Amino acid sequence: MDLSNLLIPAVLFFALGFLAQAVKSDLKFPPDLAKALSIYLLIGIGLKGGIELAHADLGEATQAVAAALVLGLGLPIVAYVILLAGRIDKLNASAIAAHYGSVSAGTFLTAIAYLSAQQIEYETYPLIMLAIMESPAIIIGLLLARFSRGSQAHDAENARENHMGELLRDAFTNGSVMLLFGAMVVGLAVKPSSLDTITPFFGTLFMGALSLFLLEMGMEASKRIGEFKRVGGFLVVFGILMPLIGGAAGLLVGHYWLGFGEGGVLLVAVLGASASYIAVPPAMRLAIPEANPSYYLTLSLGVTFPFNVIVGIPLYHYLAARLTGA
Repeated sequence: MDLSNLLIPAVLFFALGFLAQAVKSDLKFPPDLAKALSIYLLIGIGLKGGIELAHADLGEATQAVAAALVLGLGLPIVAYVILLAGRIDKLNASAIAAHYGSVSAGTFLTAIAYLSAQQIEYETYPLIMLAIMESPAIIIGLLLARFSRGSQAHDAENARENHMGELLRDAFTNGSVMLLFGAMVVGLAVKPSSLDTITPFFGTLFMGALSLFLLEMGMEASKRIGEFKRVGGFLVVFGILMPLIGGAAGLLVGHYWLGFGEGGVLLVAVLGASASYIAVPPAMRLAIPEANPSYYLTLSLGVTFPFNVIVGIPLYHYLAARLTGA
């Protein structure tokens, strides 16, 4: 496992942002720019997925969708059981578990940059899986929270049931999901000659935008370091253990079920290992107000994200290469 492979601009800009915040630099990142970069990157990967999907085998695409649902529904339950074993209360466990069944587009994009820097080809079906895995984990989190609450006052239960449908709708119409699926449809439907007009914007500039995005993510991750004392030792261990479990599941699914090559298996492992810090937190904040946001935000953004970027991706790549014989 060669850690020098992490010496690529995107990862180094993440380290720069982390360092700048750690030394209390006055470096500031315009908040609107961070949002704009997220939109740009999601459209970029959605377009790429749609273009490749136009040439894809329908049977293999269906298998990828099924695998995404299995991971998205199964990993939150595994996380929930581990959290309960660590004596975390049920509502906090429900909220945290939902984050670890969903995905991190930032981690996924870093893995793509990692593969591109080494000129390793990869299947594009994980792009479809990325879009699909946002929602199932939110649904599982909502169901776990509902069961965790047990019997409560009838009016309170009815109030939650009334907005359950709205929460489920939000899970499927989340902005990032809409952008990914919408951009895929555009890439699938538009003629290649027409796509050539936007290729320089969404292709040539992509890695530069990703570097800026990870600079901001490094600053955000560094801000969470001071909150470790609030989440406790067990949760910090969980924030490292759970991505290893999810990554292992992704490796097995990518290789034995989907039959992907080295690059594709790595991307599925990253999907299994990552934790959401964009789509899931607002949903959990609304659905499980009793849960402590500093727990799930610190874990997903302050522990799991940097762990995956610095240690996880090269580790999953090493294991993917061993599995596929690359």
